[in-house]
Amino acid sequence: MSDTTNLVLAVPSKGRLQENANNFFKRAGLTVVQGRGARDYRGSLAELPGVEVAFLSASEIVQQLAAGAAHMGVTGEDLVREQLPDPAARIEFLTPLGFGHANVIVAVPQAWIDVRTMADLEDVAAAFHARRGSRMRVATKYVNLTRHFFAQNGVTDYRIVESLGATEGAPAAGQAELIVDITTTGATLRANALKVLDDGIMLRSEANLVASLCADWSPAARAAARTILSRISAEEDARTSRQVRALVPSPQDLASEAQMRFGARALFGFAKDGPLRLICPAGQVAGLAEWLVERGADHVSVSALDYLFSAQNALYDKLAARIA
Repeated sequence: MSDTTNLVLAVPSKGRLQENANNFFKRAGLTVVQGRGARDYRGSLAELPGVEVAFLSASEIVQQLAAGAAHMGVTGEDLVREQLPDPAARIEFLTPLGFGHANVIVAVPQAWIDVRTMADLEDVAAAFHARRGSRMRVATKYVNLTRHFFAQNGVTDYRIVESLGATEGAPAAGQAELIVDITTTGATLRANALKVLDDGIMLRSEANLVASLCADWSPAARAAARTILSRISAEEDARTSRQVRALVPSPQDLASEAQMRFGARALFGFAKDGPLRLICPAGQVAGLAEWLVERGADHVSVSALDYLFSAQNALYDKLAARIA
């Protein structure tokens, strides 16, 4: 293993996914640079030498991670689980990114008023086969996810028609009886007179930061990953937390109780008559402030944070446990 293998970070090459991925890294203080413009498929992180950015489609990113040609990448969970039969053997999901939300669903014609669940679908499939002598057709790009989900739900009398175009139009075009597809709002399904089964959400997907377990994790690549994941963790922790400050009697005792009640943690040590300074989950701030006032605080200040770096890097620890 080379000590100088650069870390390869694969990011989407175009569209909203690329924009959101760039913004995600930018919030963490990392600027994605696309060398010679939008047509360049190699780039870098401006603040971190030793990282090569590869611009690929979301589907190609999964392939590169599985092959070990990229160390980390941004791609959709749906693509990972569709393309890799056993994802845990080749990749590690590090953290969801909060964008690219979509559901992989089973949808049937709205005219099938008695079909609301997967159990109903199995009954229809059996009747369809008995009546027509052929199996019900399912149009989809998600062949592996469909087979797995249908098997879990006991649906066997069907055959897959691989969709190359607009999957939601397959039933109206007579190419299939139902579909498995990805949707964000469901508007396109409704426009094509389709409905999602009540228990037909196969996967709630979003973009994830994913690490390869097959890549050459040299000391240099590990060091770069540690830095990237430290900055991501620091931004995420800061965004979901607030700093709370108040002058109260017995700050050390109150800090311990605040941790148990509100999940707050002390930011620094305590002087005997000094202020109590806590880091608190954003959703608990109002309750904590009211509680501190009840315990003697005249004022409670609350501040947003830019970054919150910690000695413990949970994201890197998660990765290191898999590549050790």
